[in-house]
Amino acid sequence: MRGFFIRTLSITFAKKSLKKILFALFLLSNLISIAQEKYTLSGTVTEATTGETLIGVSIIIPSLRTGAITNEYGFYSITLPENTYEVTYSSLGFTSKSLVIELTQSITQNIALENNAEELDEVIIKADAERLDIKNPQMSVNTLTASTIKSIPVVLGEADVIKSLLLLPGVSNAGEGSSGFNVRGGAADQNLILLDEATIFNSSHLFGFFSVFNPDAIKDVKLYKGSIPSRYGGRVSSVLDIFQKEGNSKSFKLSGGVGVVASRLLAEGPIVEDKSAFLIGGRASYAHLFLPLFNNDNRAYFYDLNTKINYRINERNNIFLSGYFGRDLFSVGDNFVNIYGNALGNFRWNHIYSDKLFSNLSVIYTDYYYGLELDFVGFEWNSGIQNFNLKYDLKHYFTDKLQINYGLNNIYYSFNPGKIKPNSPDSGIVEEQLIKKYANETAVYIDVQHELSPKLSVEYGLRLSHFIRFGQEEINVYADNNPVIFDPFLLIYKKAEPIETVPSSRSDQLKSYTNLEPRISAAYILNDDVSIKASYTRLSQYLHLLSNTSSPTPLDVWTPSGPYVKPQLVDQYALGVFTYLNNRNYSLEVETYYKDLQNRIDYIDGADLIANNAIEQVILNGEGRAYGVEVLLRKNTGKLTGWLAYTLSKSEQRTPGRNENEIGINNGQWYNTPYDKPHDISVYANYELNDKWSFNSNFIFQTGRPTNYPIGQFVFEDLVVPYYGLRNKERLPNYHRIDISAVLTPRKNKDRKWQSEWVFSIYNVYNRMNAASINFRQNQDTGVNEAVRTSIFGIVPSVTYNFKF
Repeated sequence: MRGFFIRTLSITFAKKSLKKILFALFLLSNLISIAQEKYTLSGTVTEATTGETLIGVSIIIPSLRTGAITNEYGFYSITLPENTYEVTYSSLGFTSKSLVIELTQSITQNIALENNAEELDEVIIKADAERLDIKNPQMSVNTLTASTIKSIPVVLGEADVIKSLLLLPGVSNAGEGSSGFNVRGGAADQNLILLDEATIFNSSHLFGFFSVFNPDAIKDVKLYKGSIPSRYGGRVSSVLDIFQKEGNSKSFKLSGGVGVVASRLLAEGPIVEDKSAFLIGGRASYAHLFLPLFNNDNRAYFYDLNTKINYRINERNNIFLSGYFGRDLFSVGDNFVNIYGNALGNFRWNHIYSDKLFSNLSVIYTDYYYGLELDFVGFEWNSGIQNFNLKYDLKHYFTDKLQINYGLNNIYYSFNPGKIKPNSPDSGIVEEQLIKKYANETAVYIDVQHELSPKLSVEYGLRLSHFIRFGQEEINVYADNNPVIFDPFLLIYKKAEPIETVPSSRSDQLKSYTNLEPRISAAYILNDDVSIKASYTRLSQYLHLLSNTSSPTPLDVWTPSGPYVKPQLVDQYALGVFTYLNNRNYSLEVETYYKDLQNRIDYIDGADLIANNAIEQVILNGEGRAYGVEVLLRKNTGKLTGWLAYTLSKSEQRTPGRNENEIGINNGQWYNTPYDKPHDISVYANYELNDKWSFNSNFIFQTGRPTNYPIGQFVFEDLVVPYYGLRNKERLPNYHRIDISAVLTPRKNKDRKWQSEWVFSIYNVYNRMNAASINFRQNQDTGVNEAVRTSIFGIVPSVTYNFKF
């Protein structure tokens, strides 16, 4: 018994001693790790054949289960303990490259990846291909490459960025032939659209039939629907960030396409090989050239031009000069002529201060112009908005666990609501300039990406924005400072008459606003294939698009916040689960969100928005809310690839009375926004039959958008006058269609420099006549009221020839 006790005591003592030894070793290993020297591996990743920098390349250190991702300019940086590592560089569409690197000092390692997508028709879905994406706290983001965009069947066969985005969950628009897009129940003007960091105010050609983005010139497309990083601001719904190609610095290349209604051509090549390159691309439509054959003197066409020059000064300095110019013309004979479009220019300077600090300085100019000539009335009308933007962004790579982005930007705005002038001496029109408006928006931000543990990563940041509305030629003053009055007898809102008009100078400050915009997101890893993410985002918007239509039109006018128009503020909450299935052949993303919007502009009944010098007299500040669930199931490998997207959502707004005596708009009740679509289903599929043929198809189903139908009528002086009930209570019929395309790539492409493909597509295969609107009229023969459906497209076949050499 005594021996047993001694043995037990000895074993217990041994266990305690072993624990102490293990604990001591643990502390020692940590001390050694802390004391161990660390060095930085940094560099730039480019495409081998063109010299184009690559965005989003994964740099993976398998032994440490860590890594980095290249930024918008192909730069990466990662700090590691001194050791020898296998480092893998990988990106979808490129052959991965692995190197053994002995990290005994800080090293600059530039890498060129070989493109393994020789065919023009290859579809690349930038999916969560690496565990780093599961780990990344960034959520509510979708990325498409130019290859994906070109493969999606669209009307008239012209590849389209905006139409491609509509196949993603949470993204919709007002229907065929409508401009802009809506994200998570937000309005089209609540999307920040950037092309090489410059703001695009109108993203559509020909009133929404095409987008302004040339797919041949596009390098990367990223849509942030939520969890928006702090470096972005100024809109409350989403950010669409598009980067153009930089140009081929290795050899001269020419590419383009000839379609049914439009053609495009892009040239790129070196100015100084491996040091400087240029890119210039143009598009134009020409369907109007055939109208005279049918005795039709109307015209409708567009053209645009993309340009870019880059110059590599040395290893640490690069400069870029990019531009875009686009115009649309629509005319009905000579009586009505409408011209509008965007113009922008951007000078950027990339500077690498050290292997841990990257910077970018941008000087940006943007101009949106809208012109209208009404010959039968005898006047011309010109309006627009200009801004000048200076921004400076820095990214500090402290360790592989901690990176910090910070910077500032300043935007000066000049608004021209409109200038009316006679187009002939005898028109009888008096020239008038609506009051111009001026404003300035300044912001500073910081954004931290922090891996707290192997399972938990967070991204948190803060943006401080300050907006100043400057003085203008004259300012209206109202009784009780109220430009809209309520009639308690008629129960309607009416314009208030100014009690006086006072002069002002541009140096005056009419109103200023300051907003703190916190952002935070987190990802928790359950295992190698599953993570849970959550985010909170606060955003402010100081510009407003004055429009009472369901989608933007070129006639709409932008106006700044001021004494009577408050900035829009939104708080968005999101929660999601992200997982891979079937050995990562499939991926599944499920997100739910809630948005609470303050100060959404609403219009009193009968509001006149065109050429209105006192817009404050017809608008009120309301509120909005949107919530929903998004599901995205993707198949990422094999001959058949694609995705299924489903969105269940609700989008509403209301404008209650400002006091207990007012009923508000729509009796102060919540009502559907014009872009509320509870059910939205999109299916996209690509099938690679062989190296000669590939097939693409998409199916879309959406709940019909809200509208207003008359609920009764009365007769006044022999005129039948309809009257309406509450706002947006009715809906158009549900929208659905199927599109298909087949891509023929001649096998002789492999043996020659000239490569080509034929794209045959059919839009709306079963000829569904989807309703763009439904109007009511009285039948002249029977006197009975009848509904008239207006549709834009039925079945539309097309063919496009693409080439490059």
